[in-house]
This record gives sequence, structure tokens and C-alpha cells, in this order.
Amino acid sequence: MSADRLESIAARLEAAVSRLESCKGGAAGGAAPAEGEPAAFVEAFDEIVSNKVARFLALSKEIGGDVATQAAMVEAAYKAVRAVLVTASKCKQPAANVMQALLKPISEQIGAAQQFREKSRGSTFFNHLSAVSESIPALGWVSITPKPGPYVKEMSDAGQFYTNRVLKEYKEKDQKHVDWVKAYLGAMVDLVAYIKQHHTTGVTWNRQGGEAKADAVAAAPAPAALPPAPKLTAATTSDGGDEKARAGLFAALNQGGGVTSGLKKVSKDQMTHKNPELRGSSVVKAKETTASSTPKATTAAVKKPPVFALQGNKWCVEFQDNNREIVIEETSPRQVIYIYKCTNSTIQVKGKVNNITLDSCKKTAVVFGDVIAGLDIINCQSVQAQVTGSSPLVNIDKTDGAHVYLSKASIESEIVTAKCSEINISVPKAEEGEYTECALPEQFKNKWNGKCFVTEPTEIAA
Repeated sequence: MSADRLESIAARLEAAVSRLESCKGGAAGGAAPAEGEPAAFVEAFDEIVSNKVARFLALSKEIGGDVATQAAMVEAAYKAVRAVLVTASKCKQPAANVMQALLKPISEQIGAAQQFREKSRGSTFFNHLSAVSESIPALGWVSITPKPGPYVKEMSDAGQFYTNRVLKEYKEKDQKHVDWVKAYLGAMVDLVAYIKQHHTTGVTWNRQGGEAKADAVAAAPAPAALPPAPKLTAATTSDGGDEKARAGLFAALNQGGGVTSGLKKVSKDQMTHKNPELRGSSVVKAKETTASSTPKATTAAVKKPPVFALQGNKWCVEFQDNNREIVIEETSPRQVIYIYKCTNSTIQVKGKVNNITLDSCKKTAVVFGDVIAGLDIINCQSVQAQVTGSSPLVNIDKTDGAHVYLSKASIESEIVTAKCSEINISVPKAEEGEYTECALPEQFKNKWNGKCFVTEPTEIAA
């Protein structure tokens, strides 16, 4: 091989090594990126925002109304995430209190979007608002370790119930709303892939960078008239661990021998090895407590007034407690019934309606005749539903304890469950008034057949 050929190969190898070192510095915490140039992982995040997120925002503006208002909060949240990533590309990982301040703008926008949905329950676009509200916590992935990718996927799936309802409502009416769903979910899919490539175990900080400051991220203004949002912790994990509590524990352990200085001294009359009569019961009588040591009574939760009203085409039955005499009589096929946070109550629906939803109810029952779209049970505990007419679909999601009684006209109803337990379906026998109770399986097994996975209930759960 000639000397010129060797020199050419060496030059190409040096150039390749330089490029690799540059990428490592931008993505894995080496040297800070050149002044004015964003790190590689910041540019990759910008690609997501300029693609699916931009499409989602544009469609939200076209739809308008409450959808556009909430989309502005989503946009602000993405900007706040980018600001944290820019800081991470230039700085070392900060202390917990500084990290808390960096995360605050993201937390505010997530809380704002969720609060807006709660304040807009009568909105025509309630399903759109709910889809975003349920899944937008995914943008808090910058505080998640060690697996932010699966966390984003889980949050995206949490909103899928409502995105499916949007698709079902608009797929034959307006393609714009279908594209809105695809753009929003597509951005989540791209975000998972982005995290897997650049931040597999958490946000990548620049080990050679400077010190991050609490004011490094400019807080995006939260919408007016909204309560303060819940805060993200600096090291929130997917299992909900409390970093502050752990920090307090380690601080106490670091005292060394002084860790026992705060312990109460045990007198001789309380020592079981010196008092045989205490060994039999293994109980030491506590001394009388003073009034100052008595724990203060906790403040009772604010109880909201019950709601029973027709708002447009929606019957709203909310915050009912121990009310067994709720009857909805003046109905039409265009109306929907929305039952929210009711406890120990019974609702009877007469006539034919479009859809019935039980949301966040406990020990509540609904009896209804004909429903066009179906029955939805979401986030409930120990509820019952009886179909006296026909219902093509019974959708049960994130519910523990539900018993559905089907009529002969609804015996072929499609029943869909997700993240549920203790689901029982009673079907009518030939004898009038008699039912056969069937438990739906909670556990499944999956087997690869060479082309795909085949899923079937386990024998113990069948």
C-alpha cells in the first residue's frame, strides 16, 4: 500500500474520531456544546416539536375553542421541557432544591392543563380535554429515573381511552379531529423513541459543565385564575418514591453517633429485663400525654354540592351522596348521561339515550333501558349497572369491582375491559328473572405461534 494511501486513510480515521468525540460531548456529558449551538439531544427534541407537536398545535387552533386554549398550555409545557434540556446540555446535575426550581414551569403547565379540563366538564370537546389531561404528565419525564421511557408510554396509554372516544365520534364526521389524535399520540411515540436514544436512564447532564442555577429556566406564565399546580419532585421515580423523605433519612444517618441524641431515655421501670411483670404482656404503659402533645384534628375534605342538571345535551349527575331516588325521565337519543363522583347512590334512566358514563363513582348503581353507543365505567369502585333494553358496548376501564346485569336484548353486547379487577357479568336464564353470574378473567397468558402472540385467559382466572 502506498504512503499516500495510508496518509489518506489516517486522515479519514482522525476525522471520524473527532466526529464521535463531538457527539459524545453533546449527548453524554462531555464538553459543553459550542456557544450558540444546541447539543445533539436538544436538536433531536426540536425535531419532535417541529413535526408532530407543531401539527397537533396547528390542528388545535383550527378546531378552536377549549381545545385551542388547552393546547397553548401543552405548547408552554414543551417549551419548559426544552429549557431544562438546554440547561442539562450546559450544566452539571444540580442539587435537589435547584432541580425543583428548574422543574417548576413544567409542573405549572401540566397542572394548568389538568385543572382546565376539570373546570370545563360541560365542554363540547370534553373528550379532547380529557385525553390531554390524562396523558400530559408524560412531559414530567425529565424528573423520572431510572426509566423515563416506560413512564411516558404509561401516561400516553392513560389517555387512550379518551382518544378512542374522539376517534369514534369524529371518524365519520370530521377528519380534522382524527388527525388531531394521530398527531398528539404520534408526538408521544416519538418522545419515547427520543428518550430511548438520548436519555435512557434519565436526563443526560453535562459532567464538565457549569453549575445550574435556580433561575436558569425562565418560567412560562401560567393561565390566569387557575390554582397552583402540584409540584414535581426532583427525583420522582416510576414507583412514586419520595426523594425528600429519603434525603431526610440519609441526613439523619450521616450524623453518626449523634443520630441517637434525639431518642427518649428509657427509665428502669420501663425496662422489661428488669421488670418480669412486663415480659408477660410485652407492653409498657405510656405516660399521660399533655394537651400540647395531642395531635391536631385533620381538616375535613371540602364537600362539593350535588349536581343534577341538563346542560345542553348532557345530563350531569355529580357529587350525589346516599341518594337512591335519582330518576332521569325526559331523555332523547341525542343526549348523554354523565355520572361523576357519586357515592352510595342509584340512578335510573328512562327512555333511549346516546351514551352513559360512570366516572370515579363508589358503591353506585345505574339502571337504564336502551343506549345507542354504550356504557362506559371509568375509575370506579364497587359499582353496578343493569341493562333492561339494548346496549352494543360495555366499556370498563381502571375499575375495581363492577357487576353488570345484561338483558336478553343485550346478551350479545361487546364487553371491553382494561386495568380492571373483580368484574362480574350476569346473563339471563330461560326462567324469567333468573341470572347466571360469570366472572371475567383478570390474568392472561401469551404464547408465540411463529407469527404473532396468541393471548388467552389463564386456567385459574377463567
